[in-house]
Amino acid sequence: MIHILEVLIGFSSGVIIGAVFISLLIVLNVIPRLIQLGKAQGHLLKIMFAAILGILCGSYFSFTTLPVAWMQSEWVFLPIGLLHGVFNGILIAALAETLNVFPIFTKRLRLEKYLILLLFAIVCGKVFGSLFQWFFIVE
Repeated sequence: MIHILEVLIGFSSGVIIGAVFISLLIVLNVIPRLIQLGKAQGHLLKIMFAAILGILCGSYFSFTTLPVAWMQSEWVFLPIGLLHGVFNGILIAALAETLNVFPIFTKRLRLEKYLILLLFAIVCGKVFGSLFQWFFIVE
């Protein structure tokens, strides 16, 4: 009986977290904004398929372990860490754009001409931080 209750609680928690995540993506207009910025209106089905496939693969790898043969090479984790960094960067950019943080931040500090450099530094920091975590912290 306890195991059934644990399964129900775990499944319910997963459904709630998934619903909140999808709600966040919808409220922030992440996917429509990516389509607009990438001028990819003709590729809507491909983008939807990629998003669904990414969610399914992420869920699968969250609940399974990688085969031992994959663990032999740290080069396997390079694209995984890079994709995590890109995803987190896109999510952070969507949050920042929603709040208009960067224009306000650069105007107050009189750094308007360095906005591109600031964004590039944030992206590089996130990517290098993710790579550092994958190569040196994850055991």
